[in-house]
Amino acid sequence: MHGNSLPQLGKNPIREVIAELAVDEKVCLVTGLGMEMPGLPPSFQAPVVGTSESARVPGAAGSTYAVPRLGIPSMVLADGPAGVRISPQRKNDSNSSYYCTAFPIATLLASSWDIKLVEQVGRAMGLEAKEYGVDILLAPALNIHRIPLGGRNFEYYSEDPLVSGKMAAAMVKGVQSQGVGASVKHYVANNHEWNRNTINVVADQRAMREIYLRGFEIAVKEGKPWTVMSSYNKLNGTYTSERNDLLSEILRDQWGFAGFVMTDWFGGRNAVAQLVAGNDLLMPGTARQQEILLEALKDEKLDESVLDKVIENILGTLQKCPVFSGYQYSDNPDLKGNAHIARTAAAEGMVLLQNHHGALPLAGKIRLGVFGNSSYEMVTGGTGSGDVNKAYSVSLLQGLDEAGFSIHGELEKSYPGYISAETAKLPPRQPFTVPARIPERSLPDDEINQIALDTDVALITLGRNSGEFADREITGDFDLSQAERQLLVSVADAYHRAGKKVVVILNIGGVVETASWRDQVDAILLAWQPGQESGYAIVDVLSGNVNPSGKLATTFAISVDDYPSAQNFPGVVLEEAEPNDFTAVLAAKAAEVVYEDSIWVGYRAFNTRKVETAFPFGHGLSYTRFSYGDLRLSSGEFIDELTASVTVTNTGKVAGREVVQLYISAPPGTLVKPASELRAFGKTRLLRPQESQTLSFVITTVDLASFDPVDTMWIADVGEYTIEIGASSIDIRKTEHFQKTEASRIPV
Repeated sequence: MHGNSLPQLGKNPIREVIAELAVDEKVCLVTGLGMEMPGLPPSFQAPVVGTSESARVPGAAGSTYAVPRLGIPSMVLADGPAGVRISPQRKNDSNSSYYCTAFPIATLLASSWDIKLVEQVGRAMGLEAKEYGVDILLAPALNIHRIPLGGRNFEYYSEDPLVSGKMAAAMVKGVQSQGVGASVKHYVANNHEWNRNTINVVADQRAMREIYLRGFEIAVKEGKPWTVMSSYNKLNGTYTSERNDLLSEILRDQWGFAGFVMTDWFGGRNAVAQLVAGNDLLMPGTARQQEILLEALKDEKLDESVLDKVIENILGTLQKCPVFSGYQYSDNPDLKGNAHIARTAAAEGMVLLQNHHGALPLAGKIRLGVFGNSSYEMVTGGTGSGDVNKAYSVSLLQGLDEAGFSIHGELEKSYPGYISAETAKLPPRQPFTVPARIPERSLPDDEINQIALDTDVALITLGRNSGEFADREITGDFDLSQAERQLLVSVADAYHRAGKKVVVILNIGGVVETASWRDQVDAILLAWQPGQESGYAIVDVLSGNVNPSGKLATTFAISVDDYPSAQNFPGVVLEEAEPNDFTAVLAAKAAEVVYEDSIWVGYRAFNTRKVETAFPFGHGLSYTRFSYGDLRLSSGEFIDELTASVTVTNTGKVAGREVVQLYISAPPGTLVKPASELRAFGKTRLLRPQESQTLSFVITTVDLASFDPVDTMWIADVGEYTIEIGASSIDIRKTEHFQKTEASRIPV
């Protein structure tokens, strides 16, 4: 066919368009346009076949090949989980800026337990992506918090698959409501960073189905993402991007996924095996991959029909993208409006861990002693692809100033100078890596004593950062540093001698140890990494302008050793080499980790084994109080489904919201089960004092079932089940029982 007679994507059937593609064009369509990255071997730079022109959105993570004669444009893909990641400046455009909104990290959003809020954040992200010319947003990420040392935990939601899946589905819906695709990642078992490109995760089928796949299943079925990103790691000996069972049988056949699958950047090893397994797009695309695919086609080791199938998946999704409809993006999103959304979301997801003697909210416009490096230079989010090039970030001091609080002048003057001087001593930071942390400032006791006399309340902010390529350390990261401990002790002693309160703000991306020092302070506000509006949002909660309603979506253990996964974290190095040029650049080694903890992740382990925690899963305090009315079940016998209802009343003196959690305990049966498992949750609207709201939850057979790896199906046994309604996983307020008289067996 020639000239105007050529089929066009969107006007003719996709298969007719594919039939007009040359073999080298097909190979280009299944590999991205490449990525310039210092230190990579030549074969891992921009592809030999195809175009090497710059993407239309500088700083985007990648783009795809265009075939203009067939009406196939190039898609632009951009990070990430806490906001769009593109370059803020462009060549030959010195008068413009292209900053993006840094939203709160995923762990904070999950701590809101507010699905509507997360969807609103997703809508803002999606529209921002669209107005910057992005077609696919590489988010959300929903791997499990298997251990708090995971370097990218801040990008992920929870230790619980239900929370993870519901939050991810809400984010997907929000992003895609704006006509931009979401990419659910990293599928699957990419739960830590150590040797992530080569590590073999050995996990049993029950753990995979109940813990690691379950969140993805919810996100895919409820969110219907346009794309899924396979992970770097191997699973039981084979790279996830090369596993037909994961990418085709489970994802497409069992869950009904209808979009395309892409690799994580430079992920996997065997390009032919990836396509055969159902990994449609190899990103960012390399010259070597294209050579391998062309050779495989020539040698008949790869059937051209495989290319046709994956291209059909890619082009089907492409037709939904803004670029395909010719959307004229503005490069001028509503950053002011999105900043307001970021501020609101940040405050909603903060967790009041401790509040002795009503230390918070702060009374009136009092004078504050503000301690801690992070009070003056907050950590808004993690590093790597989860970072955002934002125009500004709001410090705690800016937030306090806006709210009319007075800050001790000497501290306000001296801290920035100390931070600047210490930062100058650090080695140059490498791109994508976690910046080195300067030592916590040490202050003489006599100076602290005087400040305590001159001010009304002490605020101490402790900060943490993490990101790609490395997991967190125990010493000085999960555990406080010696300097931090000394600061806490000195400030607490001075203020308590003066009869004054001490408040700690945790500006962190992952769990830290709190049990050894929490009794030395009066209140602890878990602010997480709240995005660019950090200081404003924190002060909204400190002042009582916002009543905290966040609850922990991940357990705060007393010690790292209390997590069952700690027994073999991060894994072991294997002797055999890994034949991959890219992993050699990263100095990655062949490695393996055995998930000996199986399903015993987070609260499932702590509560079943009665291990004391610092703060349990689901915990979070408020400035008001809530009472729970009777728990009512639609029936005492379970047949297909059952509805549980409870009325929550604000019995305190200020308006507030409550997160209601529903756990189910199963009778003894075929499989050993946790003491209880979260099966539903809801959050009230803002309730005025003495106002009530009834929340209802529908329980289905799946909520009663566990995965039987022997018969490869979900089973729900006969017997008495218990529904527990609680304010946390251990703060159970109401309990009811129901009977199941017939066993259920549910195919995958």
